[in-house]
Amino acid sequence: MKVVLDTNVIVSALLSPSGIPARILSLVLDGIITIVYDNKILMEYFDVLNREKLKIDKDLINLVVDFIDKEGEFKTAMPQTTIFDDEDDRIFYELYKTGGVDFLITGNIKHFPHEKGIVSPRKFIEKISGAF
Repeated sequence: MKVVLDTNVIVSALLSPSGIPARILSLVLDGIITIVYDNKILMEYFDVLNREKLKIDKDLINLVVDFIDKEGEFKTAMPQTTIFDDEDDRIFYELYKTGGVDFLITGNIKHFPHEKGIVSPRKFIEKISGAF
């Protein structure tokens, strides 16, 4: 199963290691699901995770981003014409639409078009429970 993770899912996973986003990140780190990314998304992860206000350990950030870069699946997204209130969300949607991805998982579901594979972390876990 291939997923695109919005940055807010990774941030939540690192800030709350017992929450649902952390369970999803564990599935990625354990190789049970494959994270799909492109260069724009990888840079977004790195930039946001390194924000001082988040106070996430720099070594942990480097480990996670390096893992995604080495073990994830790199794809090139194709542009989409969908209009976004927050253009920062476009990179995730474009990869979801054109990268052969099963799910786009985001904590900001209302920022994206209403489509079957765009789900919240909780909805994703509900959908896959029993699959692994």
